[in-house]
Amino acid sequence: MTLLHHRAEGPASAPPLLLGPSLGTSYALWDRVAPELSVTHRVIRWDLPGHGGSAAGLLTAGATVGDLAGLVLALADSLGIRRFAYAGVSLGGAVGLHLAVHHPERLSSLAVICSSAHFDGAGPWEERAARVRREGLAALAKTADARWFTAGFTVPQLVADHRRADPEAYAACCDALASFDLRDRLAEVTVPTLLVAGREDPATPPAHLREIADAVPGAALVEIPGASHLAPAQCPEEVLAALRSHLGRPAGRGMEVRRQVLGDPHVDRAQSRQTPFTARFQDFISRYAWGEIWTDPTLSRRERSMITLTALVAHGHYDELAMHVRAARRNGLTAEEIGAVLLQTAVYCGVPAANSAFATAQRVLAEEDGAGG
Repeated sequence: MTLLHHRAEGPASAPPLLLGPSLGTSYALWDRVAPELSVTHRVIRWDLPGHGGSAAGLLTAGATVGDLAGLVLALADSLGIRRFAYAGVSLGGAVGLHLAVHHPERLSSLAVICSSAHFDGAGPWEERAARVRREGLAALAKTADARWFTAGFTVPQLVADHRRADPEAYAACCDALASFDLRDRLAEVTVPTLLVAGREDPATPPAHLREIADAVPGAALVEIPGASHLAPAQCPEEVLAALRSHLGRPAGRGMEVRRQVLGDPHVDRAQSRQTPFTARFQDFISRYAWGEIWTDPTLSRRERSMITLTALVAHGHYDELAMHVRAARRNGLTAEEIGAVLLQTAVYCGVPAANSAFATAQRVLAEEDGAGG
C-alpha cells in the first residue's frame, strides 16, 4: 500500500506525535516547531496527497476528510503506532477532529490549530476545486501570502510547495473541505483538546475555534496575537509554547539553538542514540543548557564559545572540546582566535592541559579544512 510521505524525528521510544499540514503546504509548515517537539516525542509529520512528497493518486474526486484520516491511520499502523497525540493545521486540524470523533481510541490528545469544525459551506470549496481543475494552481498560489500570513510576512518554501502541488489532488482536498461539518458531533470528543487561533486569521477566524472550545468538554483555547492562518510558520514560539503546555512539557528554543551551534549531523546522531534511559538527560540538556543559557543575550555566541573552550580544557573534557571547536567555527571564531584561547588556557589551566587541547583542536581544524576543501 502506498503511504503518505512523511518525516520522522526524535527517539523511536518516545511518545508518538503526528503533525498534519494545511491545504497547499507540505510538512515544511512545521519546520520551526517539529525539531523542538522531537526532544520529548517521536514526531511524525506528513504530506497531503499530491503535496510535498505524497502521491497524488492517494486521493480522488469526491474525497472526504474521513478518507484523509484513513490514510493517516494507515501511516501510523505502518510505523507500529497504535495510540498517538495529534496536532493539525486547517485541513490537518479537521483530520484530527475526525479522528477524535470516529477513532477516539487512537488519540491520546488533540490540538486543532487555525481550523474549524466546518469551513463555511460547500459552495466556495466546490468553486475552488472546479477552478483548480480547470486552470491549475499558478493563479491561486499568487494569493497564498494574503490568505496565509499578515502583510509583509512570507515563507517562500511554502508558497513554492503550493505552486508545485498536484491540481487534481488539491481539488480533491477541496472536495473534502466542502463536505466537512462536525458541529453536531463535537460534544462526543473525549480526548484532551487544545484549540489555537490566529487573531488575524481570515480563513478560520477565532470564532471558529471558540465554537469548538465551547462544545468540546474541557477544551482549552489559546489565541495568538498577530498570527494569521499558518501560525506554526509565522509564530512558532507561541505555537510551541501552547503545544508544550498541552503535551505536558515546558516551552523553549533549546533544540533550535542546539542545532544552530552544534550542527544538524551531530544533533541527529545524539537523537538517534537516545534511549528511554537517556531521554530525560537529553531533554535537560536541550531545555537548560541550550534553551536557557545559550539563549541569554547578555553574551554573544562567540563569547560563549570562548568560555566553553576554556572550561572544557580546564576539566580535561577533550571529546567535548572537539565538538565545541567545531561549534566555535560555526559561531564565527577563526582558527587563530581558537589558538589564542587555547594559549590563554596554558597560563591559567596548565601547559599539559593546553598541550592536549592544541592536539585535539589541530585535528578538528584539519578535518574541518579538509571537508571545506
